[in-house]
Amino acid sequence: MPERITVEMLDAMRPKLGALVTGQANKLPGLQYCDLRIEVREEKGAAAENGQEKASAEDYAFDFGVRVIAGARNSAAGYYGRVLGAADAANIESVVWDGIQQAHQRARASARMKSMARRRFSELGESLVAASLAPVPIAQDTVPAAYTIDPRNVSLVEAMKLAVEGCKLVQAQSSNIGYCAATTSTFLLRELFLSSQGADIDQSFAQTEGFAIAICGSPHGNYDIYDSTGHQRGWELLTQGYRQGPIVLPNFMDFCRNLGATAAEVAAAPPLKPPDKEVVVVTDPHFNTLLVHEVVGHPSELDRALKYETSYAGRSWFLKDLHDNQLGKQIASPLVSAFSDPTMEGYGSFKYDHEGTPARRAYIIRNGVLEEFLNNRQTAAIMGVAPNGSARATEAHLIPLIRMTNTIFAPGQQAPQRIISEVEDGYYVAGHRTPSIAESRENFRITAVKVYEIKNGQLGRLYRDGGITSDTRDYFMSIDAVGNDLRVNPIPNCGKGQPMQAKRMSNGGPTMRGVARLTGPG
Repeated sequence: MPERITVEMLDAMRPKLGALVTGQANKLPGLQYCDLRIEVREEKGAAAENGQEKASAEDYAFDFGVRVIAGARNSAAGYYGRVLGAADAANIESVVWDGIQQAHQRARASARMKSMARRRFSELGESLVAASLAPVPIAQDTVPAAYTIDPRNVSLVEAMKLAVEGCKLVQAQSSNIGYCAATTSTFLLRELFLSSQGADIDQSFAQTEGFAIAICGSPHGNYDIYDSTGHQRGWELLTQGYRQGPIVLPNFMDFCRNLGATAAEVAAAPPLKPPDKEVVVVTDPHFNTLLVHEVVGHPSELDRALKYETSYAGRSWFLKDLHDNQLGKQIASPLVSAFSDPTMEGYGSFKYDHEGTPARRAYIIRNGVLEEFLNNRQTAAIMGVAPNGSARATEAHLIPLIRMTNTIFAPGQQAPQRIISEVEDGYYVAGHRTPSIAESRENFRITAVKVYEIKNGQLGRLYRDGGITSDTRDYFMSIDAVGNDLRVNPIPNCGKGQPMQAKRMSNGGPTMRGVARLTGPG
């Protein structure tokens, strides 16, 4: 048994596991397709609270997941996943083969039940179609991780020191900050994807992130704020920061200093008393980071739109059914475009998804028209469209779900200062805090960090505890200005699925101007 699990151990496993998937699995009765995902992650992290050391840890993850499609006329999919330990490394072939066999048995059982249901329920049963996968190019590829400082070379002492210093910097911004915490983490992840169709993909990722929270007192009550920074890079992300195109991430010390200063500034501001009518609102890129996530990214995920998530997460107003939907229709101002693109740099970047589909940009909204849903190979086959590489799992033993990637509002042509200067009477809404979204995403309420009055084209008084609410279509249709100041920000904790899978991605956009109602405290 090895002393520890490392990403390099997959080198010896790769050819043996490939032979299982492309050779031995194909001999199973009725098997049409099989794929295997196996990964190793080596990670380190530390946490500080109120300027003191709290915890640090060094760990690994080692797990695999299998999908099998089997059956004759009414084929179905079967899945199996397992978390592994060091003791499993020596006999990994037999462990994975057992998983393939179990997934195969589940697929055949599901296929039999599907056949029985089709016979029993006549017209309703006809909706149970055979499991099929839309075709994709079959790749054999190796994709290395990008980093300057290898996450594995970072000591827990260094990780803890940065967390403690960051926490102290948050506190130093105001004597009214009664609580703060900060965490630092970094890991190296390696994923193998092997399929019976011949795919053999080896992808590695370095990911580093920091988090801070502050609670600041004031005569208006306590105010809490938290935020994350992160990217697919090594430890240098926190020590040096990162700036490339629309990604502008400060080093961790500046990040914590800024968060503490913002907490003190906003806590002292009076609560917003919203007008009783719709007003002109200018939203900044950070606010639009959460807006595009909640009301563009999630409703465009085709498993949600096809109502696979209805019982626990909701539906999508983009698609009532296959005949009554918004595809090809104007749902936003012609100035509004939004896309999900794992090929652009961001926290949600990859070359292949967890079905081996090559990544590409998927235009969700183009010039105000709904154009495309995010899909996997099975839902793409249902819709008769090409897969766009949106199937991902948080860990290999979990089933890949359709997830947004780097999902953003596309930039426009106007300078943000010009957009504000054209407003005679309105509000500037900056930063995001908490979303409250309808189950079909057809309306939303999102709170902001800061809300400023705009009077005669100038920013005025700052308010706390405000946000905006609107019908999604009405708000999108009201957009009359889009800025050229695109920013892309990390979202490290997007939850989806049962059991819950928290996934990292990037969202963002430019400054935008529209019409909505303001919300106040409560």
